[in-house]
Amino acid sequence: MSTVTTLKTNRQSESELWQMRVDLAAAFRLAAEMNWHEAIANHFSLAVSPDGKQFLMNPRWRHFSRIKASDLLFLDSDDPETMNRPDAPDPSAWCIHGNLHKSLPHARCILHVHPAYATAISTLADPDIKPIDQNTARFFNRVAIDLDFGGIADDNEEGERLVRALGNASRMMMGNHGVLVVGETVAEAFDDLYYLERACQTLVLAYSTGKPLNVLSNEIAEKTAQGWERYKPSSFAHFEQMKKILDDKDPSYAE
Repeated sequence: MSTVTTLKTNRQSESELWQMRVDLAAAFRLAAEMNWHEAIANHFSLAVSPDGKQFLMNPRWRHFSRIKASDLLFLDSDDPETMNRPDAPDPSAWCIHGNLHKSLPHARCILHVHPAYATAISTLADPDIKPIDQNTARFFNRVAIDLDFGGIADDNEEGERLVRALGNASRMMMGNHGVLVVGETVAEAFDDLYYLERACQTLVLAYSTGKPLNVLSNEIAEKTAQGWERYKPSSFAHFEQMKKILDDKDPSYAE
């Protein structure tokens, strides 16, 4: 178990940093509940410093369903000795999350998983999320698409390429790989990932009928996407409700 870091910044108090640990641990547990996880792979991280370079992340090869707030690693993307630590993170996690936190300040919370429906869409020649209903329209013209998968992301060059691929976007369909979502907070990133996987589920089911898709016009799709942005506060309520469900089942994530 990693030592809980009590780093203080001009932005967070010690209690606020602990709450960030609790929220990120909850996201792992909820991802397992929703079957978004994959064995002992995939990673979530959360920046705790103003510049985003210091962050929390899951320890190597720990199942999402067992992660606790106190288990989370405290990492610094500027520390060249990170992978020499006895509790070093998974190489692919360091490659992706270390580079994103180092280079993209807007990527405060980074959720990267291989959920069934989003991953299925990522394998298509055209992995764009077509706006065919309210949920899919949430992502209209708001997703980066990476079609240059080159194998397991475990070297610095690949991490830097993914930084360029994501750019200023907050969601990325990682072709032949999975999906990555970033947000200002765990609640916002979790809610976005939830709806992205739901959107991809709808799209997969629609494709499976073999019938032509009834794609919304660009005008209506954009109007719907903007409408979602007005409901942003609901992401916090959604996450709080999901944590209450966790509390009823197994509150150990907060330990």
